[in-house]
Amino acid sequence: MGIERFIGIDLAWGEGGARAKVNETGVAVVDVRGVVIDCGWTSGIEETMAWLAGVAVGGSALAFVDAPLVVDNPAGQRVCEREVGRRYGRWKVSANSTNLRSPRRAGVLLREGLQRSGWVYDDGRGGPPTGGLVVSECYPYTTLVGAAEFGYDQERPTYKRRPARVATERWRAVRAEACDTLIARMARLASADPPLLLSSHAVSRRLLDEPSPQRAAEYKHREDLIDALLCAWTAALWARHGPARCQVLGAESVVALGAAPTIIAPARPEQMRGGATS
Repeated sequence: MGIERFIGIDLAWGEGGARAKVNETGVAVVDVRGVVIDCGWTSGIEETMAWLAGVAVGGSALAFVDAPLVVDNPAGQRVCEREVGRRYGRWKVSANSTNLRSPRRAGVLLREGLQRSGWVYDDGRGGPPTGGLVVSECYPYTTLVGAAEFGYDQERPTYKRRPARVATERWRAVRAEACDTLIARMARLASADPPLLLSSHAVSRRLLDEPSPQRAAEYKHREDLIDALLCAWTAALWARHGPARCQVLGAESVVALGAAPTIIAPARPEQMRGGATS
């Protein structure tokens, strides 16, 4: 029958602590019809795992997480992170460096907790899973420039990082406008394959009904939800089309922890290994 629930998690990379408040994690789950079953925000690893347990019913779900899940390199970047820059650099997409010295590795803790709960980490090298509780890593920026449905043919949208060409005093207004444009493009996924129906849930529908705020905290709240929905759609795309539409970055990494640290990324033909950007 195949996997019918696709989960997206925009994980807060830090675990918090006695003095540090845990940042919000955006979460979303959609079905094969693109209906948003649930979406919103969690706080901390335990709350995120509890939410996952509540939505991954039937023992079959594919979760895509925007956070490093497998980290085994002592220093520098993981191979998959270097490949993001090589494959998507033309579109101004790169990845942060993660290694064993990195202080913010909540993704590793989430993966370990999920594996203790019966989930399986899948590095994607064998193609899309067909069942079970499976978790993999993704990166929403690669989705936005790698899936032609969004129309970002030249470069990534400026809904997160301020380009040098945008003055600081204009940044919040420019960012909010770029976010509204992105949401409008996400709405077009209602007729895509696979679909995503933002209007099917009260929380995601507010993205369509309300303009993006300019205040930093309110904007980040919205951005986390957007990225979670993008992660969920990416999981559905991988399950539906596999390597015809996606590539596994870091597939040739040395396996030290039972599976390779990889990022599953939507890709245009010219972004794939052997394409024009290689």
